[in-house]
Amino acid sequence: MVIIGIDPGTRTTGFGIIKSEGSSLACIEYGAIANPQRLTPWECHARIFEGIEKLVREHRIDAAAVESQFFAKNARTSLKIGEARSAALIPITRARIPITEYAPKRVKQAVVGFGGAQKDQVQHMVHTLLNLRAEIKPEDASDALAIAICHAHHRTSLKLKASLT
Repeated sequence: MVIIGIDPGTRTTGFGIIKSEGSSLACIEYGAIANPQRLTPWECHARIFEGIEKLVREHRIDAAAVESQFFAKNARTSLKIGEARSAALIPITRARIPITEYAPKRVKQAVVGFGGAQKDQVQHMVHTLLNLRAEIKPEDASDALAIAICHAHHRTSLKLKASLT
């Protein structure tokens, strides 16, 4: 199964694509769609849409995962992230790829084993679980890979539960 994880943001939308076979995980590609400050939010959304659409065309993606919408103290921040999130998820929806949302604590629990893990702990475990040599940059790509790993672990645990019943 090929899974894309997405960490949406107007200026930087991280993505991570992994392959999950049984308990084995492999990194296919990761990176970010970076938008320069000079672009309007609408231009940023178009670039996010086009970037994710291109990834969907290039890879045989079976599933997508994204962190569930959080509510920032600032309503404008929440709105901006929601807009970027929609721009990223529309091409996935159009390709009829199922999308699953995970709470940030659940992602940390799946990757580190502790829902209150720090960002650097999550990054270290993503690096370890995917057996990557180079540092994962930008941070948004590491977060997206963590979300994809969470989905792979969630699917594996669901299959295990189904086989036990």
